[in-house]
Amino acid sequence: SIGLGFAIPVNQAQDGADARPTVAVMYYNNGAAGRQAESEPLSKGLADMLISQLAANTGIRVVERDQLQHLLEEQDLAKDGRVDQQTAVQVGKVLGARHMIFGGFVTDGRGNMQIHARAVNVESSRIEHTESVSGKTDDFMALVSTLADRLNRGLKLPDVPRAVREASAEKAKKLPFQMAMLYARGISEKDAGNSVRAVEYFRRVVDAFPQYEPGRCELDKL
Repeated sequence: SIGLGFAIPVNQAQDGADARPTVAVMYYNNGAAGRQAESEPLSKGLADMLISQLAANTGIRVVERDQLQHLLEEQDLAKDGRVDQQTAVQVGKVLGARHMIFGGFVTDGRGNMQIHARAVNVESSRIEHTESVSGKTDDFMALVSTLADRLNRGLKLPDVPRAVREASAEKAKKLPFQMAMLYARGISEKDAGNSVRAVEYFRRVVDAFPQYEPGRCELDKL
């Protein structure tokens, strides 16, 4: 279990006057048979990309992945990479989040993918919404964008202006799955303390797609 007394919830510590609903995304469970090693980086990469898509909604607060990573390391949680509802609720309490999103993904090795998402209300500890999207891995970023949009509507979060939503979706579609995987590997290397390797992956993404803002942000951090 988590010792909940170690910190003020993140959103309150940063800005006690901000009344926007806070959303956090846990790392995704890899549901592939044998948990295929090549797709394992997507556990963190998918969460990071979903965070970026949700953050297009300025009517909510979205917890940054780095904050989540720091908490998981500090509390020694999810060491096996598996996240369940109870863990999501406990982490949500520390983060001061109202909604915690967690789920899993499956790739079949033939270019097909399915992504599941469940949102738990931290206060009630109950599942409040579920979503699932499926398609080709070639359309991976479009799937993530669609998932974010459906979660936003399903959780009855503040509306995203149509122009903002369409612009965010359009940007997402431009990043090929291969580049998304490189970005995910960069995230994994960064968390493992392998900064040189992480920079290498992020730079390859940014060199090919300089308009991909998360890649540039990660390079700036390192």
